[in-house]
Amino acid sequence: MASMDPSRAFVKNVKRLVVKVGTAVVTRGEGRIALGRIGALCEQLKELNSQGFEVILVTSGAVGLGRQRLRYRKLINSSLADLQKPQGELDGKACAAVGQSSLMALYDTLFSQLDVTSSQLLVTDSDFRDKEFRKQLCETVKSLLSLKVIPIFNENDAVSTRRAPYEDSSGIFWDNDSLAGLLALELKADLLILLSDVEGLYSGPPNDPQSKLIHTYVKAKHQGEITFGDKSRVGRGGMTAKVNAAVCAAYAGIPVIITSGYATDNILKVLEGKRIGTLFHKDAHLWISDKDVGARDMAVAARECSRRLQSLQSQDRRKILLDIADALEANEGLIKVENEADVAAAQLAGYEKSLISRLALKPGKISGLAKSIRVLADMEEPIGHILRRTELADRLILERTSCPLGVLLIVFESRPDALVQIASLAVRSGNGLLLKGGKEAGRSNAILHKVITSAIPNTVGEKLIGLVTSREEIPDLLKLDDVIDLVIPRGSNKLVSEIKESTKIPVLGHADGICHVYVDKSADMGMAKKIVLDAKIDYPAACNAMETLLVHNDLASHGRLNELIAELQREGVQLFGGPRASNLLNLSETRSFHHEYNSLACTIEIVDDVHAAIDHIHQHGSSHTDCIVTEDQEVAKIFLRQVDSAAVFHNASTRFCDGARFGLGAEVGISTSRIHARGPVGVEGLLTTRWILRGSGQVVDGDKGITYTHKDLPLQA
Repeated sequence: MASMDPSRAFVKNVKRLVVKVGTAVVTRGEGRIALGRIGALCEQLKELNSQGFEVILVTSGAVGLGRQRLRYRKLINSSLADLQKPQGELDGKACAAVGQSSLMALYDTLFSQLDVTSSQLLVTDSDFRDKEFRKQLCETVKSLLSLKVIPIFNENDAVSTRRAPYEDSSGIFWDNDSLAGLLALELKADLLILLSDVEGLYSGPPNDPQSKLIHTYVKAKHQGEITFGDKSRVGRGGMTAKVNAAVCAAYAGIPVIITSGYATDNILKVLEGKRIGTLFHKDAHLWISDKDVGARDMAVAARECSRRLQSLQSQDRRKILLDIADALEANEGLIKVENEADVAAAQLAGYEKSLISRLALKPGKISGLAKSIRVLADMEEPIGHILRRTELADRLILERTSCPLGVLLIVFESRPDALVQIASLAVRSGNGLLLKGGKEAGRSNAILHKVITSAIPNTVGEKLIGLVTSREEIPDLLKLDDVIDLVIPRGSNKLVSEIKESTKIPVLGHADGICHVYVDKSADMGMAKKIVLDAKIDYPAACNAMETLLVHNDLASHGRLNELIAELQREGVQLFGGPRASNLLNLSETRSFHHEYNSLACTIEIVDDVHAAIDHIHQHGSSHTDCIVTEDQEVAKIFLRQVDSAAVFHNASTRFCDGARFGLGAEVGISTSRIHARGPVGVEGLLTTRWILRGSGQVVDGDKGITYTHKDLPLQA
């Protein structure tokens, strides 16, 4: 679970809450009931009810549901002649009367399935003018809540006496949003949640890419900035009504959160303290600085700085890298203190040993990182490299050149050394960079970012590399497909999968590192032993460590496998077997072949031949790195040609799959994608191409006055 956002800390004391669900959530575009969304809402309220929360629901939707039903009744009872006449709008009060019973029947059915009791309370604006009514209302609700009953409120539109119930705002309340705010105050709720069809309040229309989600509403700051979109398609007010109700309730002392009712767990996330939706709070002005930089501002600044970086001479970009390397070594002591604090906190929190291993900057690590940065600095200039020159026609020369991708968003876990590698690669390739590391490495990442950006000259700007400090900012960043050009996640399968599902921005990376070593029957067993041990124990937490050992059946039947198993066990490796290996070797059977241990553990399985090994790898692997150990060159050729992974090795440890070991200087990650970069991604993987055409006044003019030659030219003019 993400750590609690400081501005949401008040939720720890919430006991009674009012939840208002809007018409656009309850019904679909054509007016039909949104059964899945209402079901998810009821499941969340049941969960809260069972946890001891006192929940009051205010629901819209009766008018929209009634309108849909009456239209259907009118349609089936109409003649062809009736249908050809202009169709008048249905009476809203009749729609409310018809829809209310259907809506409540649905809630009653769903809550009954969840073993929860609900009750209906219909009110009108005029009811609240009576003090005795208010008093009785509070007593009734208090009694219902004590019995763990969920009261469901709705305005009784069918008998409302207001002249213009859809427009008049002169009363005590004028829609279900303001009713929810009023009830929160009357019933002394601790929190009001307004569920909408968007994620919260935006600075402009939510579908405008320039609009930003406002996480915390500050009246003095945002009141004049916000441009509201249209009102709800079937309800009364839309976002304007919600903001008015939220401001009134918040300044009267009831915190309010506007968030999406389309998500299946947003209410639960709010009560976990996660940064969901837009918060309205009377103390909000104390939490938010006018200087706060939003996700879009950070990405735009990174792009502007990257363009300044690209405009520098090659030797100036090289000097920046050398200055970064010097700064890291000069601040090694300070970096070590902050990293040790992160490691101590991780140990205290009970994190897994594999994560702590990745988190720790071991002795010599900083000097090693500085050395790799200097290697990068001494590499051939990657930007503006001419890849191809073609004469299209006389004195019309086309060049294909290398150029940066633009702005990269890297989300990584645990390893603070990854920040240094990624930042140096971004500088070398001329890209802007946004970094989001794991919270467990917060202090390490902060000091490394400070040291690196301090070495970037003002002519480029330290905002070339932005550090994202809150996990809750990631959803905002993932929407910026017009500003961010590539996302590279480095972490768990869950992290990579979530990011891929949440963005239109291209994603480069790998979800799993299920790496195999296949020991063939012709293998030199001394060599096999060295390779297998290195692939597993050199750095078990790495993504290129061996997770599955495949062994030819002949080695198992002749007993040559036993020595290899004994060596692994002597090194403390816990062994699991596939169906064949577990029976033959008396090992615990693995739950899944597609499992990344990231520790001193691995799976062993026995296969009939190289073709069976290849089939196993294709079925259970992750297309990362796979190795064959064999002295049979024909068998090796089959393996190298047919295994469809980013890296395929013969008689060499999987641990060689690494940007530095490949001579790339460093790596931003390892990609198992089939497009763009694949395998360890260094500078070249962070570049794209562009075309430069040099002419002498030529025009197309229907291709009448031009003779195409399409002649290849030397790369150097």
